[in-house]
Amino acid sequence: MGNVTLPTPVFVAGGALCLVAGYLVGAVAGPNTPQRTTATVESFVPKSSMLCLSGESVEDEPGTDDEGLLCGTWSHSAGATVPRKGDRFRFVSMDTSGVKGADPSIKTVIYGTVVE
Repeated sequence: MGNVTLPTPVFVAGGALCLVAGYLVGAVAGPNTPQRTTATVESFVPKSSMLCLSGESVEDEPGTDDEGLLCGTWSHSAGATVPRKGDRFRFVSMDTSGVKGADPSIKTVIYGTVVE
């Protein structure tokens, strides 16, 4: 067996992705985590995955606009319930404005699910 050597950027990016994914899964699915919060769905555009949330829980979130809406790209697991206006939505948001390669027009990614 020979040694397999990954380029350093690939190795670092893979490790960072694993850490972020683990944190986000724990924050959304973990019991009583303070980062997990619930808001109301104001709108969802399936074609672009653009989700807008409102409520007291989004007021202090980075990326909330002057009208009190937190809008961003919804990231979800396969088979997740599609959000509709008025649904309660448990989420964690992440500001991607400082992430290399992130789309500059969309700075917020919202991870979460509809609360049944």
